[in-house]
Amino acid sequence: MRRFIILTGLALTSARFGGMEMKAQEVTFKSEANLVVIDVSVKDKAGKVMGDLKKGDFIILEDGKPQQVAVFEFQKLDSDEPPPPVPAIRPSKDAVAAAPATPAPKPTAIASGPKALIRYQDRRLVAMLFDFSSMGIPEQIRAQKAAQEFLKTQLKPADLVAILTAGTGPLKVTQEFTDDRTRLEEVVRQLKIGDGSDLAALGGNGDDEVGEDTGAAFNADETEFNIFNNDRKLATLETAAKLLAALPEKKALIYFSAGLEQQGNDNRAQLESAVNAAKRANVAFYPIDARGLQASAPAGDASAGGGRGRTAFTGGAVSARGASRDNSQETLSTLAADTGGRMFTDDNDLALGMTRARDDISSYYIVGYYSTNGKTDGKFRRVQVKLTNPALQAKLDFKSGYFGEKEFKKFTSSDKESQLEQALMLGDPVTDLSLSAETSYFRLARDRYFVPFAVKIPGAEIALAKSKGKAQTELEFIGQLRDEKSKLVGVVRDGIKIKLAEQTAAQLSSRPIAYETGFAVPPGTYTLKFLARENETGKMGTYETKFVIPDLAPDMPNVLKTSSVVWSSQRQAISESIASVEKKKILEADPLVQDGQKLIPSITHVFRKDQNLYVYLEVYDPGLDANQKPSVAATLSFYRGRTKSFESEPVRLETFIPKRGQTLPVRFQAPLSQLAAGRYTAQINLIDETGKKFSFQRTEIVILPVQKPVPPAAEAPKMPPAAK
Repeated sequence: MRRFIILTGLALTSARFGGMEMKAQEVTFKSEANLVVIDVSVKDKAGKVMGDLKKGDFIILEDGKPQQVAVFEFQKLDSDEPPPPVPAIRPSKDAVAAAPATPAPKPTAIASGPKALIRYQDRRLVAMLFDFSSMGIPEQIRAQKAAQEFLKTQLKPADLVAILTAGTGPLKVTQEFTDDRTRLEEVVRQLKIGDGSDLAALGGNGDDEVGEDTGAAFNADETEFNIFNNDRKLATLETAAKLLAALPEKKALIYFSAGLEQQGNDNRAQLESAVNAAKRANVAFYPIDARGLQASAPAGDASAGGGRGRTAFTGGAVSARGASRDNSQETLSTLAADTGGRMFTDDNDLALGMTRARDDISSYYIVGYYSTNGKTDGKFRRVQVKLTNPALQAKLDFKSGYFGEKEFKKFTSSDKESQLEQALMLGDPVTDLSLSAETSYFRLARDRYFVPFAVKIPGAEIALAKSKGKAQTELEFIGQLRDEKSKLVGVVRDGIKIKLAEQTAAQLSSRPIAYETGFAVPPGTYTLKFLARENETGKMGTYETKFVIPDLAPDMPNVLKTSSVVWSSQRQAISESIASVEKKKILEADPLVQDGQKLIPSITHVFRKDQNLYVYLEVYDPGLDANQKPSVAATLSFYRGRTKSFESEPVRLETFIPKRGQTLPVRFQAPLSQLAAGRYTAQINLIDETGKKFSFQRTEIVILPVQKPVPPAAEAPKMPPAAK
C-alpha cells in the first residue's frame, strides 16, 4: 500500500426560508436546550388518521430512557375550516444587531417557546425543486408548464409552496413558502429557461460543444467535478433537505429532472447521504421525470446520429437504448422509495404527479422533548414512540433517531480516532467533504492484481490554519476493502500534514488535492468504503464503490485480455508526490510508476487544450509467433458523435515488461491543442496480429478551453514536496 498527495480545482451556500437566512447544514441542538422534534403519523387499521389523541397518549424513549413530552401539536390538514394565515417572520433586535451587513438574522431552528417552534400550523408544505442542470430546454419548458397548471388549478387552501432552483450556480430559494397563488405563478413564469441546459447535455450522449469555461455549476473552479457524475446533483438534493430541516413539519420535495444516469465514478455514499438527510429532515422526495412518455424509434431519434444498415434494428441496439433510459430512472426511484415518496415517470401529465405528491401528506402529530443526553459526542440517539394504550392497535410512522451535536475542537486524539472508526462502520455516510474517486486493476501474476485507488478532494472545501506565517492542514484517511463475502481483505489508515507557502495556499481554492493508495488482491467482486477527514474543522467525506476484477488467467483463445485504462494529464516525480517513505519493492509493483515518474489518474476525465493526454493500459497473454514474440498494434482515436476527429499513428508492441510475465505496456501521449473544445469519445484500438484478436476500450472525456491568464501574483508556484 502506498500514498500520494498532489495539489492539482461545492461549497454549501446560504439560502433563505421565511425571511431568515438558513445555512445548508443539519439542525443542531444545544446542550442547554436540546429540543428534539419528531413528526408522528398515527393511523388505525383502516389507514385513517387518528386525530383525537392527547399529549398523555404518547410515550417517547431515547436510547431506551423515557423522555418527557414538552411540545405537542396536531397538524390538521384539509379541514373544512379556513387555514390559519402564514405568520410574518420578524427578526429579533439581537439578530439584526449581530448581522448589520444583511437584513436577515442568523438561523435558529428552536425558538423561545414551543408555540413559536411550529411556524406553519395546519399547513401542508410542498417544495418544488427545478434542477435545470439535469434537464434540456424541452424538459425545462415541460416542467414549467406543469408547475403553472398545478398552481392554477390544483392548489388547496392548506397548501404552502416554496420554489427552489439549481442551474449554473448554487441552489437558490427563489420563493419562500407562501399560499399566494399569483406570486407563485409569477415566479414560475419568470424561470430562466435554458439555464444549466448545457450541463444536462454534458451528462448525456451526443457530440456536445463546450464553450468558454464560465465556471458553471456550483463553483467556478470545480467544473471538472460536475460533468461526468451525478454526485453534485445528489448534493443539491441533500442541501435542499438540510435547508428544510429547520422546519419540524412534514415536507414533500417535488424534484423535476430528466433522469440521473449512474456513471462509473459516481459515489454510492452520496446517494445514501442524500436519502439520510431527507429522512432526518422529514422530507419525502417525489422525483418527476420531465421527459414524460418516451417512445423510441428503432433507429433512435434525431438527437444523435443513427446506425447504418440493419444494426439499428437489432435486439441489442434496442435493448441498449431501453437500458440507458431505465438506468437514468433507477436513481430517481431509489430516492423516492427510500424517503417515503413516489417517482412519476412515463406520463405526459406532470401536474398529476405533483397533485399525488401533495396528497400523500395527511394529518399528523408534532411531538417534541428536551433530551436528557447532553453529551456532544456526535453519536446516534435511537428514538422510539409508543402509545400508552396498546389496545388501539395503531400504526405509527416516525423517524428512528438523530445524531447528537459534536464539537470537533474539543475532541481528544482518542475521540478523533473513535469518530473515524465509527463513521466508517455506520450505514449513514458523511458527505461534508466532496470526494471523487476511481479504481482500476492491473494483473501482477496469474492470481494477483494491483488495484490503484485515486481520490480527489476539491481544495475549496479544505480549511487552513496559520502556523509561523505558513498555511497548514492535516488530512486523515481510513478505508476498508471487503470481498463479496464481506471479508476484510485490505485496510487504509493514513494521515498527512500539508504545509503551504502563502502563494500556494491562495491557489488551493482552484486546485484539488489528490490522494492515492493501492491494494494487491486476487480477482473477484469487492466493495470499498473510504473516509477522509480534514482536521481543522472536522469535516468528513465518504466514498463507497463496488467493482469487479475479472479473472484473466484462464485460457480465453478468442479474447484479447487487457487491464483498466488510466487517462491522465499529469506525471509527477516520485520524490515530489510520495507523502511517506515506502518500500522499494512496493513501488516497483505499481504499473503507474515508470522511470521515477508517477502517472496521476484524472478521475474526472476533464482536460484543457493546453494539456497533454497520457494514456496507459496493459495487454496480457497475446498471441506468439514461431520465435515466441508478440505483435500487437494500438491506436488512439477521438470521436465527436460518429465523426472521427483524430487518430494517432499505430504503436507496435513487441516487448514484454520484465518480471511481469506476458504483459505488454500500451502508452500514448497526445497534445490536446489540436482538438476543439468539446465532448469526445476516446477509443483505444488494439489488434493482436499474431493471435488474430481485436479489442477496444472507450471512455467519455471533455476538453475545456485554455484557462484565462491570471495576474502574476496569483500564479500557482511549483508544488513543494509533500510533508513526510
